[in-house]
Order: sequence, then C-alpha cells, then structure tokens
Amino acid sequence: VQLVEAGGGLAQPGESLRLSCQASGYRYSRYYMAWFRQAPGKEREGVAAIDSDGSTTYADSVKVRFTISQDNAKDTLYLQMNSLKPEDTAMYYCAADHRVTTIQALGVMLQGWVYDYWGQGTQVTVSS
Repeated sequence: VQLVEAGGGLAQPGESLRLSCQASGYRYSRYYMAWFRQAPGKEREGVAAIDSDGSTTYADSVKVRFTISQDNAKDTLYLQMNSLKPEDTAMYYCAADHRVTTIQALGVMLQGWVYDYWGQGTQVTVSS
C-alpha cells in the first residue's frame, strides 16, 4: 500500500489549502482513512477521518474550518483547509486502515496507533 500526499505549502492566515492523498495497492472494500499532523516539538494529532461509507470525524480544533472527503474513482483522499491559522502549521500525513469494526467500536478514528499505512507527509506553513 502506498499513500502519497500533495498540496502543502505556504499560506497566510485566513487563506485556504487543499491537501490530497493518492492511494494505491489498497484492496480492502471497507476502510478508514485519516489526516494527522505533527508540529515541531508537539505530539501527533488526529485531524479528520472518513470511513468507506463516508462517515466523518473531526478534531474540535478544525471543526467547521476543515473538510475531509474522498474520490473513490480516483482513490484519492482530500483535506480542504479553510480559514487557516498559524497554529495549523505542521507536517500533515494521511493514513489508512481496514479494521473498520474495531476502529468504530473503540472510537479511535483519530488515534494514530490504530493505522497501519502512512504517507510521507506534506508540509503546511501558515504565516504572514
């Protein structure tokens, strides 16, 4: 399984960016995919997750501002980030896992330890 992120860059506060994550080699019909981020000196944080049925989960810090979506025809995951803030600056990673029942039962959609597959990350910097 390969996950390749793209779309990071430099944005000013209040601006928008859209991240994408191209998946290949993933053969499970049911899955969770998620976005995580990690800023220097901080722990990794779950940002948003989506399952194969389209149900979404968001961290409180990004609710309303960020939207996770997927294009199944293109095997691509997206993260639309609006009203960006300096505190959104981080390396953003996409992740995937097929253990939907377990993830839902435990409520761990935004817990990094449960995901088996990870991309290399894309840097997002929000600064004026």
